[in-house]
Amino acid sequence: MKRLCFKYGRLRFEYELMRRERKTMGLTVRPDSSIVVKCPLEIEQKDVDAFLRRKWAWLNRQLNFFERGRKIRLVQEYVSGESFLYLGRQYMLKVKRGRVEGVKLNPGRILLFTNQSVRDGQHNRQMLSRWYRKRAVIIFAERLQVGADRFKLKQLPDLHIKKMNRRWGSYLRGKVILNPALIRASKDCIDYVIAHELCHTQHKRHDKPFYNSLDRMYPGWQKVKEKLELRFG
Repeated sequence: MKRLCFKYGRLRFEYELMRRERKTMGLTVRPDSSIVVKCPLEIEQKDVDAFLRRKWAWLNRQLNFFERGRKIRLVQEYVSGESFLYLGRQYMLKVKRGRVEGVKLNPGRILLFTNQSVRDGQHNRQMLSRWYRKRAVIIFAERLQVGADRFKLKQLPDLHIKKMNRRWGSYLRGKVILNPALIRASKDCIDYVIAHELCHTQHKRHDKPFYNSLDRMYPGWQKVKEKLELRFG
């Protein structure tokens, strides 16, 4: 992997160049605004530069999109009226006083009952994070079973939930590891990430056999991957 710089007019971006056994070039902007270009092994640098020039407008839009998203997340105070994602849908948070603390999902709303001040954003955040985690355990287990059935696996991989800065999922020695933030994405996105990791039960590298397997097991995964990165990153 090489770290390079792309310049186009006044624009200047650093990016990671990953050469792989693949036929086409791919461009990804991660939620942290890091840029990754994946290309065939034999491609020349001038072709990479030409590819980036063609993609510069899309690239700039994506960087602005994630920058706006970070600003929104930074100012969230976890009080009534704010919007939160769950399984791909936006819900308005409503915080109420209650003797018994808990979180409930209503149409269009996440109801959070607290015995503390309704303006105690730190406490509200802790409660909502625990609720998300519990839902992730249930939903991820359900979707993993669906994925394992599709792959006709004889043994269900162990499921682990772990916060990751740059990955939605990972596969390691019989374990499917999923980022808890994935619970905010729609089920088709969750299924795509699980399918991606289950392909690693047979193919360690992101090579042609890996992508052939992913094409068979999850047709149309490219569009779902793009939606995951654009809407839920």
